Amino acid sequence: MRKLAAAGAGIVALMAFPAPAPAATRHVWIAAVPTTWNVVPNGRNAIEGERYTAAKTTMRTVVYQRFTRDWKRVLPHQERIPGPLIKARVGDDIFVHFKNRDTAFKRPHSMHFHGVHYPFGSDGSFIPGFSGLGGDVPPGRSFTYRLRAGAGSAGVWPYHDHSPSMMPSIAGGMYGALSILPPGQPRADREFVTFFESTLGFETINGRAFVGNTPVLHARVGDTVQWNVLALGDEHHTFHVHGHRWIDPDGTPIDTKTVGPAESFSFRIKEDRPGTWLYHCHIEQHMMRGMIGLYRVRR
Repeated sequence: MRKLAAAGAGIVALMAFPAPAPAATRHVWIAAVPTTWNVVPNGRNAIEGERYTAAKTTMRTVVYQRFTRDWKRVLPHQERIPGPLIKARVGDDIFVHFKNRDTAFKRPHSMHFHGVHYPFGSDGSFIPGFSGLGGDVPPGRSFTYRLRAGAGSAGVWPYHDHSPSMMPSIAGGMYGALSILPPGQPRADREFVTFFESTLGFETINGRAFVGNTPVLHARVGDTVQWNVLALGDEHHTFHVHGHRWIDPDGTPIDTKTVGPAESFSFRIKEDRPGTWLYHCHIEQHMMRGMIGLYRVRR
Protein backbone atom coordinates (compact mmCIF):
# COMPACT_ATOMS: atom_id res chain seq x y z
CA MET A 1 0.00 0.00 0.00
CA ARG A 2 1.43 3.39 -1.02
CA LYS A 3 1.26 6.34 1.37
CA LEU A 4 1.66 10.11 1.06
CA ALA A 5 3.02 12.46 3.70
CA ALA A 6 0.79 15.51 3.92
CA ALA A 7 1.06 18.53 6.21
CA GLY A 8 -1.36 21.19 7.37
CA ALA A 9 -0.20 23.68 9.99
CA GLY A 10 2.51 21.29 11.05
CA ILE A 11 1.04 17.89 11.86
CA VAL A 12 1.98 15.12 9.44
CA ALA A 13 -0.74 12.69 8.42
CA LEU A 14 -0.26 9.43 6.51
CA MET A 15 -3.00 8.82 3.98
CA ALA A 16 -3.55 5.38 2.43
CA PHE A 17 -3.91 5.24 -1.34
CA PRO A 18 -6.63 3.10 -2.92
CA ALA A 19 -5.74 0.32 -5.33
CA PRO A 20 -4.12 1.64 -8.52
CA ALA A 21 -6.41 2.28 -11.48
CA PRO A 22 -5.49 0.68 -14.81
CA ALA A 23 -3.15 2.69 -17.02
CA ALA A 24 -4.95 4.96 -19.46
CA THR A 25 -4.34 6.36 -22.94
CA ARG A 26 -4.88 10.12 -22.87
CA HIS A 27 -5.32 12.40 -25.89
CA VAL A 28 -4.80 16.14 -25.55
CA TRP A 29 -5.38 18.69 -28.34
CA ILE A 30 -3.31 21.87 -28.05
CA ALA A 31 -2.58 24.71 -30.49
CA ALA A 32 -0.21 27.67 -30.61
CA VAL A 33 -2.56 30.67 -30.81
CA PRO A 34 -1.81 34.43 -31.09
CA THR A 35 -3.12 36.66 -28.33
CA THR A 36 -2.65 40.06 -26.70
CA TRP A 37 -1.49 39.82 -23.09
CA ASN A 38 -1.37 42.49 -20.40
CA VAL A 39 1.02 41.69 -17.53
CA VAL A 40 -0.58 44.33 -15.24
CA PRO A 41 -4.18 44.56 -16.46
CA ASN A 42 -5.37 46.83 -13.63
CA GLY A 43 -2.38 49.13 -14.22
CA ARG A 44 -1.11 49.27 -10.65
CA ASN A 45 1.00 47.79 -7.90
CA ALA A 46 -1.56 47.60 -5.08
CA ILE A 47 1.02 47.33 -2.30
CA GLU A 48 3.41 50.13 -3.26
CA GLY A 49 0.99 52.32 -5.21
CA GLU A 50 2.92 52.48 -8.50
CA ARG A 51 0.90 52.86 -11.68
CA TYR A 52 1.67 51.63 -15.19
CA THR A 53 0.34 52.41 -18.64
CA ALA A 54 -0.92 49.63 -20.89
CA ALA A 55 1.73 50.60 -23.45
CA LYS A 56 4.41 49.36 -21.03
CA THR A 57 2.62 46.23 -19.82
CA THR A 58 0.98 44.78 -22.96
CA MET A 59 2.47 42.52 -25.62
CA ARG A 60 1.39 40.62 -28.69
CA THR A 61 2.44 37.01 -28.23
CA VAL A 62 1.64 33.35 -28.93
CA VAL A 63 0.38 30.95 -26.24
CA TYR A 64 -0.69 27.33 -25.85
CA GLN A 65 -4.44 26.69 -25.69
CA ARG A 66 -6.38 23.46 -25.27
CA PHE A 67 -9.07 22.40 -27.76
CA THR A 68 -11.63 19.68 -28.26
CA ARG A 69 -10.77 16.81 -30.58
CA ASP A 70 -9.24 17.81 -33.92
CA TRP A 71 -8.92 21.42 -32.69
CA LYS A 72 -12.60 22.04 -33.45
CA ARG A 73 -13.34 24.30 -30.49
CA VAL A 74 -11.22 26.01 -27.85
CA LEU A 75 -12.08 24.79 -24.36
CA PRO A 76 -13.59 27.52 -22.14
CA HIS A 77 -12.33 28.94 -18.84
CA GLN A 78 -8.63 28.78 -19.72
CA GLU A 79 -5.94 31.19 -18.72
CA ARG A 80 -3.54 31.70 -21.61
CA ILE A 81 -0.35 31.83 -19.51
CA PRO A 82 0.68 29.25 -18.53
CA GLY A 83 -0.64 26.76 -21.05
CA PRO A 84 -3.13 24.03 -20.09
CA LEU A 85 -2.30 21.74 -17.19
CA ILE A 86 -1.91 18.22 -18.59
CA LYS A 87 -2.93 15.59 -16.00
CA ALA A 88 -1.97 11.93 -16.06
CA ARG A 89 -0.64 9.20 -13.77
CA VAL A 90 2.27 6.79 -13.83
CA GLY A 91 1.73 4.12 -16.49
CA ASP A 92 -0.34 6.30 -18.81
CA ASP A 93 0.37 6.88 -22.49
CA ILE A 94 -0.17 10.52 -23.43
CA PHE A 95 -0.72 11.68 -27.00
CA VAL A 96 -0.41 15.46 -27.33
CA HIS A 97 -1.78 16.59 -30.69
CA PHE A 98 -0.22 19.98 -31.42
CA LYS A 99 -1.12 22.44 -34.17
CA ASN A 100 0.72 25.65 -35.00
CA ARG A 101 -1.84 28.42 -35.53
CA ASP A 102 0.64 31.29 -35.28
CA THR A 103 -0.86 33.69 -37.80
CA ALA A 104 0.62 36.74 -36.04
CA PHE A 105 4.38 36.10 -36.34
CA LYS A 106 4.27 33.04 -38.65
CA ARG A 107 7.04 31.36 -36.62
CA PRO A 108 7.66 27.65 -36.15
CA HIS A 109 6.77 26.25 -32.70
CA SER A 110 6.97 22.97 -30.81
CA MET A 111 6.37 21.31 -27.44
CA HIS A 112 9.19 19.84 -25.34
CA PHE A 113 8.19 17.87 -22.23
CA HIS A 114 10.22 17.30 -19.08
CA GLY A 115 9.84 14.25 -16.83
CA VAL A 116 8.29 11.74 -19.25
CA HIS A 117 9.58 9.11 -21.68
CA TYR A 118 9.31 9.42 -25.46
CA PRO A 119 11.01 8.36 -28.71
CA PHE A 120 13.51 10.79 -30.21
CA GLY A 121 10.97 12.10 -32.72
CA SER A 122 8.77 13.37 -29.86
CA ASP A 123 11.55 15.28 -28.08
CA GLY A 124 10.23 18.56 -29.49
CA SER A 125 13.63 20.28 -29.61
CA PHE A 126 15.13 21.70 -32.79
CA ILE A 127 18.40 20.03 -33.80
CA PRO A 128 19.32 21.00 -37.39
CA GLY A 129 19.44 17.92 -39.60
CA PHE A 130 18.17 15.53 -36.91
CA SER A 131 15.00 16.55 -35.10
CA GLY A 132 12.38 16.43 -37.84
CA LEU A 133 8.90 17.96 -37.75
CA GLY A 134 8.37 17.57 -33.98
CA GLY A 135 11.04 20.18 -33.20
CA ASP A 136 10.09 22.63 -35.95
CA VAL A 137 6.34 22.69 -36.67
CA PRO A 138 5.63 25.37 -39.32
CA PRO A 139 2.50 27.53 -39.23
CA GLY A 140 -0.53 25.53 -40.36
CA ARG A 141 1.09 22.14 -39.66
CA SER A 142 0.50 19.69 -36.82
CA PHE A 143 2.42 17.00 -34.97
CA THR A 144 1.53 14.36 -32.37
CA TYR A 145 3.92 13.92 -29.44
CA ARG A 146 3.90 10.39 -28.02
CA LEU A 147 4.73 10.36 -24.31
CA ARG A 148 4.73 7.78 -21.53
CA ALA A 149 4.56 8.49 -17.81
CA GLY A 150 7.16 6.07 -16.45
CA ALA A 151 7.93 4.94 -12.92
CA GLY A 152 10.08 8.04 -12.32
CA SER A 153 7.60 10.51 -13.81
CA ALA A 154 5.46 11.19 -10.73
CA GLY A 155 5.45 14.89 -9.85
CA VAL A 156 5.04 18.15 -11.71
CA TRP A 157 7.12 18.99 -14.79
CA PRO A 158 7.34 21.90 -17.25
CA TYR A 159 6.77 21.83 -20.97
CA HIS A 160 7.70 24.65 -23.36
CA ASP A 161 8.50 25.63 -26.93
CA HIS A 162 11.93 24.32 -28.00
CA SER A 163 11.71 25.20 -31.71
CA PRO A 164 13.89 27.78 -33.49
CA SER A 165 11.52 30.34 -31.90
CA MET A 166 12.23 29.15 -28.34
CA MET A 167 13.58 32.38 -26.84
CA PRO A 168 10.79 34.80 -27.87
CA SER A 169 8.21 32.05 -27.30
CA ILE A 170 9.17 31.36 -23.68
CA ALA A 171 9.54 35.08 -22.96
CA GLY A 172 6.01 35.48 -24.32
CA GLY A 173 4.48 32.73 -22.19
CA MET A 174 4.69 29.53 -24.25
CA TYR A 175 5.05 27.13 -21.34
CA GLY A 176 2.87 24.94 -19.16
CA ALA A 177 2.90 22.02 -16.72
CA LEU A 178 2.41 18.25 -16.58
CA SER A 179 0.97 16.89 -13.32
CA ILE A 180 1.57 13.14 -12.99
CA LEU A 181 0.29 11.18 -9.99
CA PRO A 182 1.80 7.98 -8.64
CA PRO A 183 -0.34 4.82 -8.91
CA GLY A 184 -3.41 4.95 -6.71
CA GLN A 185 -3.01 8.52 -5.44
CA PRO A 186 -6.29 10.45 -5.72
CA ARG A 187 -6.42 13.90 -7.24
CA ALA A 188 -6.35 16.76 -4.73
CA ASP A 189 -9.51 18.78 -4.07
CA ARG A 190 -7.64 21.85 -5.35
CA GLU A 191 -4.60 21.90 -7.62
CA PHE A 192 -2.72 25.15 -8.27
CA VAL A 193 -0.03 25.96 -10.82
CA THR A 194 2.34 28.80 -9.90
CA PHE A 195 4.84 29.49 -12.68
CA PHE A 196 7.67 31.97 -11.95
CA GLU A 197 9.12 33.83 -14.95
CA SER A 198 10.22 37.31 -16.00
CA THR A 199 7.89 38.99 -18.50
CA LEU A 200 8.34 42.47 -20.03
CA GLY A 201 10.78 43.32 -17.23
CA PHE A 202 8.32 42.38 -14.48
CA GLU A 203 8.66 39.38 -12.17
CA THR A 204 5.51 37.39 -12.83
CA ILE A 205 3.41 34.53 -11.56
CA ASN A 206 1.54 32.91 -14.44
CA GLY A 207 2.36 35.89 -16.63
CA ARG A 208 0.90 38.51 -14.25
CA ALA A 209 2.54 40.97 -11.85
CA PHE A 210 1.39 42.43 -8.50
CA VAL A 211 -1.51 41.66 -6.17
CA GLY A 212 -4.77 42.27 -7.99
CA ASN A 213 -3.36 40.85 -11.22
CA THR A 214 -1.64 37.63 -10.20
CA PRO A 215 -3.90 34.61 -9.62
CA VAL A 216 -6.11 34.70 -6.52
CA LEU A 217 -6.14 31.06 -5.38
CA HIS A 218 -9.10 29.69 -3.41
CA ALA A 219 -9.59 26.74 -1.04
CA ARG A 220 -11.77 25.69 1.89
CA VAL A 221 -10.85 24.32 5.29
CA GLY A 222 -10.71 20.53 4.93
CA ASP A 223 -9.54 20.58 1.30
CA THR A 224 -6.49 18.63 0.20
CA VAL A 225 -4.54 21.25 -1.76
CA GLN A 226 -1.72 20.48 -4.19
CA TRP A 227 0.67 23.30 -5.07
CA ASN A 228 2.69 22.90 -8.28
CA VAL A 229 5.61 25.33 -8.38
CA LEU A 230 7.70 25.81 -11.53
CA ALA A 231 10.18 28.29 -12.99
CA LEU A 232 11.73 29.17 -16.34
CA GLY A 233 14.02 31.99 -17.44
CA ASP A 234 17.43 32.94 -16.04
CA GLU A 235 16.74 33.41 -12.32
CA HIS A 236 16.30 31.42 -9.15
CA HIS A 237 13.25 32.03 -6.95
CA THR A 238 12.13 31.02 -3.47
CA PHE A 239 8.49 30.02 -3.13
CA HIS A 240 6.81 30.93 0.16
CA VAL A 241 3.16 30.81 1.30
CA HIS A 242 2.23 32.57 4.52
CA GLY A 243 0.70 30.70 7.44
CA HIS A 244 1.47 27.21 6.07
CA ARG A 245 4.13 24.54 6.16
CA TRP A 246 4.63 21.37 4.18
CA ILE A 247 6.92 18.34 4.33
CA ASP A 248 10.11 18.29 2.27
CA PRO A 249 11.08 14.91 0.72
CA ASP A 250 13.66 14.47 3.49
CA GLY A 251 10.87 14.68 6.08
CA THR A 252 11.59 18.23 7.28
CA PRO A 253 8.69 20.70 7.74
CA ILE A 254 9.42 23.81 5.62
CA ASP A 255 7.63 26.94 4.43
CA THR A 256 10.07 28.15 1.74
CA LYS A 257 11.76 26.28 -1.12
CA THR A 258 14.09 27.41 -3.92
CA VAL A 259 13.30 26.67 -7.56
CA GLY A 260 15.63 27.43 -10.49
CA PRO A 261 15.17 27.58 -14.27
CA ALA A 262 13.28 24.50 -15.54
CA GLU A 263 13.06 23.14 -11.98
CA SER A 264 9.75 22.22 -10.37
CA PHE A 265 8.27 20.69 -7.26
CA SER A 266 4.87 19.94 -5.79
CA PHE A 267 3.52 19.43 -2.29
CA ARG A 268 0.20 18.81 -0.58
CA ILE A 269 -1.40 20.28 2.51
CA LYS A 270 -4.60 19.45 4.34
CA GLU A 271 -6.02 22.93 4.63
CA ASP A 272 -6.85 24.12 8.15
CA ARG A 273 -5.94 27.83 8.08
CA PRO A 274 -8.77 30.19 7.11
CA GLY A 275 -7.73 33.67 6.03
CA THR A 276 -6.37 35.70 3.13
CA TRP A 277 -2.69 34.81 2.82
CA LEU A 278 0.17 36.01 0.63
CA TYR A 279 2.18 33.66 -1.55
CA HIS A 280 5.26 34.99 -3.34
CA CYS A 281 8.90 34.70 -4.26
CA HIS A 282 10.91 35.48 -1.13
CA ILE A 283 13.67 37.22 -3.06
CA GLU A 284 12.45 40.65 -2.01
CA GLN A 285 13.30 42.43 -5.26
CA HIS A 286 11.33 39.82 -7.19
CA MET A 287 8.39 40.20 -4.84
CA MET A 288 8.40 44.01 -5.14
CA ARG A 289 8.60 43.77 -8.95
CA GLY A 290 5.42 41.74 -9.09
CA MET A 291 5.97 38.13 -7.98
CA ILE A 292 3.29 38.08 -5.27
CA GLY A 293 -0.33 36.93 -5.02
CA LEU A 294 -3.23 36.08 -2.70
CA TYR A 295 -4.38 32.71 -1.34
CA ARG A 296 -7.87 32.82 0.21
CA VAL A 297 -9.07 30.03 2.49
CA ARG A 298 -12.72 29.93 3.61
CA ARG A 299 -14.27 27.88 6.38
